[in-house]
Amino acid sequence: MSAKDNTTIGEQAAANSDAVPFWRRLSTRLLVITVLSVLIAEVLIFIPSIANFRLRWLEERLSTAAAATVLLLGDEQIDLPRNVQDDVLLALGAKAVAVRSNGDSRLLVVSEVPPEVDEHIDVMNVGPVEAVTGAIDSMLRGGDRVLRVYGQVGDSTKEFELIISDRGLRKAMFVYARNVAILSLLISFITAALLFGAIHRFMIRPIRGLRAAMMNFGAAPDDPGRILLPSRRTDELGVAERQLADMQTQLQRTLGQQKHLADLGLAVSKINHDLRNMLASAQLISDRLRTASEPSIQAFAPKLVRTLDRAVGYTESVLSYGRAHEATPSRRMLNLRRVVDDVEDMLGIDGSQIVFENRVDTAFEIDADSEQLFRILTNLSRNAVEAMSMDEDATVIRRLSVAAERQGSVSRITVADTGPGLPPKARENLFAAFRGSARSGGTGLGLAIAQELVRAHGGTIELVESIGGRTVFAFTIPDQPIRLEEARNALRRPA
Repeated sequence: MSAKDNTTIGEQAAANSDAVPFWRRLSTRLLVITVLSVLIAEVLIFIPSIANFRLRWLEERLSTAAAATVLLLGDEQIDLPRNVQDDVLLALGAKAVAVRSNGDSRLLVVSEVPPEVDEHIDVMNVGPVEAVTGAIDSMLRGGDRVLRVYGQVGDSTKEFELIISDRGLRKAMFVYARNVAILSLLISFITAALLFGAIHRFMIRPIRGLRAAMMNFGAAPDDPGRILLPSRRTDELGVAERQLADMQTQLQRTLGQQKHLADLGLAVSKINHDLRNMLASAQLISDRLRTASEPSIQAFAPKLVRTLDRAVGYTESVLSYGRAHEATPSRRMLNLRRVVDDVEDMLGIDGSQIVFENRVDTAFEIDADSEQLFRILTNLSRNAVEAMSMDEDATVIRRLSVAAERQGSVSRITVADTGPGLPPKARENLFAAFRGSARSGGTGLGLAIAQELVRAHGGTIELVESIGGRTVFAFTIPDQPIRLEEARNALRRPA
């Protein structure tokens, strides 16, 4: 499945009943956010822009008034007719025009002198804050106010003065604002469309492809054809595609292993039913052996009975395997050396070249479940025996030793052998069922079961060392914590 196929699947998934509604899609939200962001940026630009427009408009009127006064200042004795003055003022939209030179002020043309001027504006010395507040004030409250605009124009040393109504200014500002608003909306939607198209192409569509790939895989996780085939992208989405493909592959392998395990459990349950009947018959025969008078049979019979009892117990536990976890440990204080002796008897290595060394002190006590502790030691010891049995060289020393020590309230037991050591693959998959076996045909269940039982006791298990000629496993089992409330109640009881 290619990236293009993923995109097609994503588009199909978006059209089905599980598709996200249009108003809740990432693409829709992205489009709205982009438009709003551009509009906010335009508003922030508009405020100083309208302030600058207001100043430029006033400067243009003042410059026009200065140009009109050139004729008037050419001959100081000229006296313009009233109709000419009205035409000049009408062209400027002003009520009066004056000029100041060398400290003298002269009123050139005037239609009416307003009783009050609402605002004085020096166009050459308007600060940014004053320009912005003036523009806002003109748009909100203007229309019938009188402005006195003055300042020098160009290189002239004269100062020109203009008395003007802000009605025309306010109208021009609204026209400008309307044009800027239309242009801003147009820019916003064009920018949003371009940005949306780019992000939709490089982000939204691949994300939809990932979503569709997950839904497609979830519908049939056992189908290898539904595993995502990642694209060649090198960005974060490419990494996500590869990680998803790896997870799907690993999950499919795990599901396959679980299916095999379920099939195996069904087969074992069927075999176990018949095996339990056979073991029951063997128990009856072993009971008769106890009555035999021959000393060798009398010495062997108790071990056989214990072994058969354990076998019957194991077959009963197999029936519940896969339906529940291991039973909670029924912990008691045990003599560890005797448990190790039982393990030696179970291994059946008498007469072989393998030497079993029980290095546990005779007085060593451990707080554990006897059957589960026996299974832990048996699994570790059997693995060691099988590893050493594969070497047929008669000169090689084959020794299996079990030792224990106490560290405070924690018991630490070590199982060491002189076998060939674990291969790299077994070390990489240590304690993993069906993958951590050190020999061909092995299941790796022994270490997995041992780890589960150790953890049920609140302990840990680890591979301490594994080289040619020495392999050491160690596991710890802490004593049960003292329950303070029970201890206090015991102390309160009368003697």
